[in-house]
Amino acid sequence: MKIIVNGLPGKMASEVAKQVLKSEGLELVPYALTGSDISATSHKIGDLSIALIKPEVREDFIASIQKPEISIDYTHPSVVNPNADFYCRHNLPFVMGTTGGDRTALEQRVKDSDIVAVIAPNMAKQIVAFQAMMKYAADNFPGAFNRYSLEVIESHQKGKADTSGTAKAMVGYFNTLGIPFNVEQIKMIRDPQQQVAMGISEEALTGHGWHTYTLKSEDGSVLFRFTHNVNGREVYAAGTIDAIKYLSGKISAGEKGKVYSMMDVLKGK
Repeated sequence: MKIIVNGLPGKMASEVAKQVLKSEGLELVPYALTGSDISATSHKIGDLSIALIKPEVREDFIASIQKPEISIDYTHPSVVNPNADFYCRHNLPFVMGTTGGDRTALEQRVKDSDIVAVIAPNMAKQIVAFQAMMKYAADNFPGAFNRYSLEVIESHQKGKADTSGTAKAMVGYFNTLGIPFNVEQIKMIRDPQQQVAMGISEEALTGHGWHTYTLKSEDGSVLFRFTHNVNGREVYAAGTIDAIKYLSGKISAGEKGKVYSMMDVLKGK
């Protein structure tokens, strides 16, 4: 199965491209969509040289090649929706790992198209499983944390431009559990000095995702704290490979106009 990984030479896209190269049954195509601000014209993944295709020429380029079977998107929050429109117009099923953009419009664009996509703010299966547990609690015990306060702190590498999509999703579950909290209240940490003080290693400063959710009762006598800390990008890349294989099955089944999540990938249905 021919796979294009868009967002090179970005670090997350590079990690996913390496995993694609190592995965049986997947073939990394020698080109990738990139941003207009990228000066390089190619990027090496292993022994493979990947041509970097700028936005201003991608329409002509895609018309001149045999299309890849699945597109992977690890680009930038500012181009999430234009990229999704490009994939839908050119019948390119995709896995969207990029956060940000108008997520409602993103999903609707796929539903109005002839393709399918996996769209997820977090590709790490274990964290998605944790989110599924929180969703179960929210669905079955709404209001269980009435009168509790919430603090959300998320730390990512300095280059991450937007607030964590995982943190935003978790806020929704806590809202249903009875805690009023806006995503604008999420504390974003991008300063390396603060991160080192938190205990993040120097090696992980360029790639990590640390999240802490603290719930406190009104009188301060009860405290709950949920933490998930990830160093590196390998866990997200591994989940992306699983999403590719899941999406391949949906394509083979002839599905169209459907959006799947990493929870769907975990369930395998």
